[in-house]
Amino acid sequence: MNHKLSFNAVNTFWDEKIIPVLTEYIKIPNKSPSFDPEWEKHGHMDKVLNLALDWANENKPEGSTVTTERTPGRTPIIMVDVPGTKDGNILMYGHLDKQPEMDGWADGLGPWTPVLKNDKLYGRGGADDGYALFASISSIHALKDQGLDHPRILVLIEFSEESGSPDLPHYMDLCSDKIGTPDLVVCLDSGAGDYNRFWTTTSLRGLIGLSMKVEVLSEGVHSGGASGHVPSSFRIARQLLSKLEDETTGEILLDRLHTEIPEHRIKETQTLVSILGDEVVKEFPWKDKMRPSTDDKIEGVLRRTWKPALSIVGSDGLPPTANAGNVLRPYTTLQLSMRIPPMVDAQEAKSAIENALNENIPYGATVELDFEEAADGWNAPETSPWLLDAIEKASKQYFRQPPCSISEGGTIPFMAMLGEQFPRAQFVITGVLGPKSNAHGPNEFLHIPFAKKLTCCISSILSDYK
Repeated sequence: MNHKLSFNAVNTFWDEKIIPVLTEYIKIPNKSPSFDPEWEKHGHMDKVLNLALDWANENKPEGSTVTTERTPGRTPIIMVDVPGTKDGNILMYGHLDKQPEMDGWADGLGPWTPVLKNDKLYGRGGADDGYALFASISSIHALKDQGLDHPRILVLIEFSEESGSPDLPHYMDLCSDKIGTPDLVVCLDSGAGDYNRFWTTTSLRGLIGLSMKVEVLSEGVHSGGASGHVPSSFRIARQLLSKLEDETTGEILLDRLHTEIPEHRIKETQTLVSILGDEVVKEFPWKDKMRPSTDDKIEGVLRRTWKPALSIVGSDGLPPTANAGNVLRPYTTLQLSMRIPPMVDAQEAKSAIENALNENIPYGATVELDFEEAADGWNAPETSPWLLDAIEKASKQYFRQPPCSISEGGTIPFMAMLGEQFPRAQFVITGVLGPKSNAHGPNEFLHIPFAKKLTCCISSILSDYK
């Protein structure tokens, strides 16, 4: 591969083809079904689907076919099938559904208002993971422009990843003949430790998502007459959470949610910290004198990648403070997000959580648990020598820096699914979610120069496939 030609081609393709369509994509509030139960009625997903299909058909590599599958009641998928000129089967993956808006966007920015500023494209979903379809096509064009041989490549784009990919197993079964058995999986939905090198993700945490509703009364009553005698639903919820988590340290108390961290992953983390230094702390927008749970940077990274952790991500039954009268509320509902380590079975973790919360409920309160998601984490298999060499070559060529591996604390359910279904497959899990890019939060951005170089690296890796 002529790397200078490839870089110029990718740079032009991004400027002329990708940035305009991403700008239009960001405008559409295509929230994942978990955050928009009436997504079919609202039609935003149809708009994104049509936008993506029109673009893919206009810009598809020569000889390729663009198809969509849509089972009634399910989100769709897009497939771009690019025939190969040598043996092999490569699966490239991304998604086009989005997280909800969130508050706190800076002045002039917003989730559905694309803004291009200082080489960054701001708006919901551009980096997570709207660019993936377009960058995948660009990386294939860079191969074909130079007449380079490549294996068959199937680009698969789903629309329910942010909801835990509930529809993807159905399509994997429905389209199994078309998908075949991948030898290499390329996923562009992950993170980066900085914007100075090519990053590969070697592990992902799993996720147990559930709501916990605690009811104490059939209706709210005057707190002056009831408090002290009628137990608070919030206090009971706190007691139940203390079965899961040590509120002082944040440590998860259920043994089945822990695993032994492999030694080579600890060494990878040590290397990561040696490269990034204080950036593993500074990447977060700390408030005033707030500090992390540990001053040990290596331990801190391991806590957010290889250890379980609980987040309370939402609530019901609590009125806004402006409308908060002196009422002892009848119920409290908390939305729990429990990250679990790679190699911990999600169903076993779910059972452990369920048993703990249902045992010895204080005061006989009514507790309802609704588990929406139980997704396994993922630990990468040993990387083949050819792929290690290809990644090293690509990073040095386009970034002038060696690559680095990183364990990520997020979840991509499809990776665990693929790892189990295709145990011999190799993986390149990477992405543009670097420092401050803030996927899922306010001020999400896509770092365009980094995304261009990443696209070049993917094309180089595809060209070196063996």
